[in-house]
Amino acid sequence: MAIVHANAQTFPQEVLQSNETVLVDFWAAWCGPCKMLAPILEELDGVAPCKIVKVDVDENRSLALQYAVASIPTLLVFRNGQLVNRSVGLISREDVLKLVQA
Repeated sequence: MAIVHANAQTFPQEVLQSNETVLVDFWAAWCGPCKMLAPILEELDGVAPCKIVKVDVDENRSLALQYAVASIPTLLVFRNGQLVNRSVGLISREDVLKLVQA
């Protein structure tokens, strides 16, 4: 499964209407920790028990505000369209897996 890039228009379909667990990465191109997290998410794509969706906060400020994203990277976990978990800052591969499975 490929990592999906979502925006305000596609977010409802990709995340809120999904029947699977979705890990959403709020990031920005200029963010150093986001760049360090990216290869971890790429490695987990297809391995972790979830769909991975990336949202660029510079292009989608309304989504960042809606989900109270004040620092990046912020990872949000959705199940059946409901926000169930969140993490702020760079975390390890193992912690990403724990976040998704919690």
